[in-house]
Amino acid sequence: MEFKLKAGFIELDNMLKVLELVASGAEAKQQIRAGLVKVNGEVESRIRRKMRPGDRVEFAAKKISVIG
Repeated sequence: MEFKLKAGFIELDNMLKVLELVASGAEAKQQIRAGLVKVNGEVESRIRRKMRPGDRVEFAAKKISVIG
C-alpha cells in the first residue's frame, strides 16, 4: 500500500487515521504506545513522528510506503 503525501510530512498518528487503520486519534495513540507500529523496521513509540517520503510503516499486517 502507498500513502501519497500532500505536504512535506504527516504525523504518524494522523496517517493511521487518514488510512482508516484505526477508528480515532485516541486509538492510534494507544496502538503506537503499545508498540504495535513499526517505522522503517523498528518499533516506533513517538506518536507525532513525522513521516516523510521513503519511510515504511508496518501496522495490523499492512505495509505502507510513504511517497512524495
